[in-house]
Amino acid sequence: MWTCPKCGRSFKRQGQDHYCGKAPETIDEYIEAQPEEMRQYLRAVRDAIRTALPEAEERISWSMPTFWNKHNIIHFAGFRKHIGLYPGPEAVVEFAERLSDYKTSKGTIQLPYSKPLPLALIADIAVWCYRTGKHP
Repeated sequence: MWTCPKCGRSFKRQGQDHYCGKAPETIDEYIEAQPEEMRQYLRAVRDAIRTALPEAEERISWSMPTFWNKHNIIHFAGFRKHIGLYPGPEAVVEFAERLSDYKTSKGTIQLPYSKPLPLALIADIAVWCYRTGKHP
């Protein structure tokens, strides 16, 4: 077990990503709570999804920025080396060919900061999740 020196919470993994204190209530709060160097990437992902899904509501779900319309459509989150995009397992399968340059697992896509963000692909995935009803 690892205990965070800031908040005292215990986790199975050493250095586990988490929120110390009160979790953010809005996507703006979430982004502002992240390190400066991550914010531009998070804003770009948010803008790509917001443009693709103008009818979706923004909210925090599972402690992550989420786009919602009667159900969670897609989530994203910032990590030390990448942005995690969470469209669900069916989307990862559907877009497998276009995701071949990225690490994926069941329902998760890792977008490393070391590569340009595939904003058009992110938008396409978000729209697909919304239209098909297949979501996280």
